[in-house]
Amino acid sequence: MAVTAGFPTLTVGCLRRYSPRTLRPFLGCHSGLYSPSLRRSISSYLTSPRELHNAIKTSPSSATSLEPRVIPLCVSWFPDNDQESRTGIQTFCQKRIPEARFFDLDIVIDTESPFPRLLPSALGLASSMSGLGIRKEDILVVYDTSELGIFSAPRVGWMLKVFGHPKVHILNNFRLWVEQGLPTEQGEIPSFKRCIYPVPTIDEGKIATYEEVLEAVMDHNKEGREGIQVLDSRSSDDFSGKYPGPRPDSLSGHMPGSINIPYDLVLDTETKAFLPSDQLAKLFKAKGVDPLKPIISSGTSITAYVIETALHEAQWGSSDSRKVYDGSWRSVYSIYCPNLLSCLL
Repeated sequence: MAVTAGFPTLTVGCLRRYSPRTLRPFLGCHSGLYSPSLRRSISSYLTSPRELHNAIKTSPSSATSLEPRVIPLCVSWFPDNDQESRTGIQTFCQKRIPEARFFDLDIVIDTESPFPRLLPSALGLASSMSGLGIRKEDILVVYDTSELGIFSAPRVGWMLKVFGHPKVHILNNFRLWVEQGLPTEQGEIPSFKRCIYPVPTIDEGKIATYEEVLEAVMDHNKEGREGIQVLDSRSSDDFSGKYPGPRPDSLSGHMPGSINIPYDLVLDTETKAFLPSDQLAKLFKAKGVDPLKPIISSGTSITAYVIETALHEAQWGSSDSRKVYDGSWRSVYSIYCPNLLSCLL
C-alpha cells in the first residue's frame, strides 16, 4: 500500500490484506459504508415524522449493539383536571411508535418539592434512564400524544439537554405521524434490559431561579432597570385574572411586567405542530419581545418549555440569554404574594 500526501493508495490486491476496521478511517467519511450513525442522523432539534421514520429504519435493532440507537421516547401527559380523565400511560398503550419507551412525567420529577413536576435530581434522572434501557450515546426523539400534538415533549426535550444528553430531538409531531400513515403499535408497556446511565451534571445556567424572577418583577417600571423579560405561557384568561384558578389553592393573575404568550399561539391550529420559524419570529416581534434582552419563559412547569422551544426555533434571542423558570405561576404567587390578592394585576 503506497502513501500519497498522507493518504493510502489502495489496489485491489492489497485490499485483501486489510480488515474493515483498518480501512474505516479511509473509506468511512467518503462512502458512508462504515458510518451507520451518519445515515440515521437527524438534521435539527425539531424533526418531521418522515425524517424520524427513516432514521428508525437504519437504527440497530439489537440492544447489544455499540452503535447509537434512535429511540422514540413517548412523554404523553395530561393535567389532573383533564375533562376526559385521560392519562399518558393510557394513550401510550392505545397507540405509539413501534419500540417507543414511556417516560412518566408523574414519576421523573422532584419528589420532595411541594410544587408539581419540578426537575428531578441528577440521580433520579439517571435511575429512570437506566430503567428504560437508555444509554448516553443513544439518539432520543421525544414526542407527545396525538390528541394534544405538542404539549409536554418540549419540557422533556429541554430537560434532557440541560442534563447533558448529547443527542435529543422533538417529533413535530405524533399527530402528523398518524395522519401520514406511518407505523404504530399498541399493547402494554414493554420492558427493556436495564443499563447503566451515568449520573449527569445539570447546566444550572439554563434555569432561572426564583430570585431572578423576583428581581424582574421588582424592577418593573423602574427607570434604567428594564432588563429581564418574563414570558407567561398560560392562557389569556388565566393571565388577566378573568376566571378563578383551576385548583382551590390556585389563582389567576400575572407577574407585573410579564408578557403573555399563550403556548397554543406558537402551534398550528389544525395539526398542533410548531409553526414555521419565520411565523414564530413574527409572533414574538408582535408581542414586543426584545431578542437583545434576557428572556425567562414561565407560566407552568409544562407549557413554559413550549415557548422556549419556539424561541429556539425562531432563533429569537441568544441561547445564552434565555432561561426557563421551572416553577409555575402557583409557586410564584405562593412565595411572592402570600396574601394572594396583590397578584391580581
